[in-house]
Amino acid sequence: MEIVHVYTKLREEFGRQAIFSDRPAELLVDVLPDPSLGLQFIEKTPRDQALQACLDMSEHQVNTERFESDSCGINHVEGGWPKDVNPQEMEQTIRFRKKVEKDESYINSTLHLGSVMEHCNRQNNAVDIYQTYFEDEEEVEESLEPPSAKTINVFRDPNEVKRTVTSLSWHPDSGRKLAAAYSCLEFQKTSKDMSLDSYIWDVENPNRPEMTLKPASLLVCLEYNPKDSHTLVGGSYNGQIAYWDTRRGSQPVELSSVEQSHRDPVYKIIWLQSKTGTDAFSASTDGQVLWWDVRKLSEPTDRLVLDLGREGNLDRALGAISLEFEATMPTKFMVGTEQGTVVSCNRKAKTPAEKIVCTYDGHHGPVYALQRNPFFPKNFLTVGDWTARIWSEDIKESSIMWTKYQMSYLMDACWSPVRPSVFFTVKMDGVLDVWDILFKQNDPTLSLKVCDEALYSLRVQDNGRLVACGSQQGGATLLEICSGLSTLQKNEKSLLAAMFERETKREKILEARQREIRLKERSRSEQSREEEGGREEGEESPDQLIIRAENDFYSVVETELRKRREDEANEVYPRQSEASHPDSLEHQEEEGSREPDQDTGQGEAVSPSLKPRQ
Repeated sequence: MEIVHVYTKLREEFGRQAIFSDRPAELLVDVLPDPSLGLQFIEKTPRDQALQACLDMSEHQVNTERFESDSCGINHVEGGWPKDVNPQEMEQTIRFRKKVEKDESYINSTLHLGSVMEHCNRQNNAVDIYQTYFEDEEEVEESLEPPSAKTINVFRDPNEVKRTVTSLSWHPDSGRKLAAAYSCLEFQKTSKDMSLDSYIWDVENPNRPEMTLKPASLLVCLEYNPKDSHTLVGGSYNGQIAYWDTRRGSQPVELSSVEQSHRDPVYKIIWLQSKTGTDAFSASTDGQVLWWDVRKLSEPTDRLVLDLGREGNLDRALGAISLEFEATMPTKFMVGTEQGTVVSCNRKAKTPAEKIVCTYDGHHGPVYALQRNPFFPKNFLTVGDWTARIWSEDIKESSIMWTKYQMSYLMDACWSPVRPSVFFTVKMDGVLDVWDILFKQNDPTLSLKVCDEALYSLRVQDNGRLVACGSQQGGATLLEICSGLSTLQKNEKSLLAAMFERETKREKILEARQREIRLKERSRSEQSREEEGGREEGEESPDQLIIRAENDFYSVVETELRKRREDEANEVYPRQSEASHPDSLEHQEEEGSREPDQDTGQGEAVSPSLKPRQ
């Protein structure tokens, strides 16, 4: 220990040495009360004042040092045998068992334990130890606490070159494990030193990943199999599909061939509801949706090209960037595209052209997230550009509800699995927004600044209490949501159903009105086209029309000028004839007037005798 300062003092200044000994108590002084002294005091109302003997402290949050723990155990195969008995020898063990079973103490102990076990079994039959009390009672609404969330753990990319967490997936059984796919979606920023690994984390241990997945290319998406918690399927940056069994190590069990895979990164892959539990389908920005059987990834089992012209032309196909599949609708699925369009498809259609059923247009940019409401499958949530939108399958023209435009780009969203009116969104400014549309629609119920980096992925645990957010620099943040946002509220389903129905009916009325307006405009345009249809085939060009209009104008001007000259000439000849008669001389002098000058066009006072003779 380093000595910072030393205090010195002479021994003689310490004072006399203290000597302690036992002795009986003795009264040193006894002061009796003096009533006359009470007159000198002024009585006041007693006041209580709390005093703190120590320094005032303020509460601060600090990050303590990590405690790294290792799990270790002993594999106990077999034991309890005497030294002279070899457990590996079958004859010796059988001989020892027979010897023990013939022992009277063994028989007495077994009979005694049997009666004890019988008593316990009868107790279990009389009292149900697994009974859940107050199950039928309605949940009492808790006190209205403000919505909140707290960070539990942060799982950081252990590599030096950080990568983006592009996909997250919860373990389907316990929810104690989290699979994260790490990738770099900017091709030009990919370096040779960048690791290709993705990881499975234990939510209790953020120090090191529980398992490492080693793909052939960076993983863009990763999904646990809901039927088999040991298997995962992932989509790679180079378009390949990889399949893992965690019991068989870090290397993929199956890997699709490059020739039969996608041509672009696989942005989404989903397990399908099937008897074998080995079917999945994937989507990529190359415009294809491919179906796979993970037991044999040599080629896809089915294929769909997202060509809205329904001709199967891959050059005109829309790039897929998100997928949605609902187990209750096994033949239907939806695809979100780079162009902002959501395509609704039917896999079991008779012809490839009929597989694309309809489209929903509403976003200005790629549809990064697409998910049906788990309680109302006819309504689905999309995220693209700066808004989140809620749609109804019956309305194709517009969404029934939407958020206002945010200041940052929205990258992912998902519904709460326990509350039908709650959904989550993440943005590029590092903020997690929790929306409760029954509470308010214009603003999020809770906005939480998770980190200073852009958030790219989001996934909620099945109990709705834990939320995982993936960031641009490889951090996966685990947050716990308050009970108010993760517990089903009273009458929530009925209230939300009424809201969805009301908004759908409103949009249907507006859609019908827009259809009427379009029909009127179409009929007007057809009518005007019929009126113009009587023109000859040799219709004049715009230049010819201009020339003809100029000629008509000049001809009208010349005609008008000629007419004016004729009128002026007719006015001059009658006056000359009147001047030749003597009887009209007096009348002519009285009529002296202003005749217009032909040259200047201005009226001047002139004498009749000054006019030129013709």
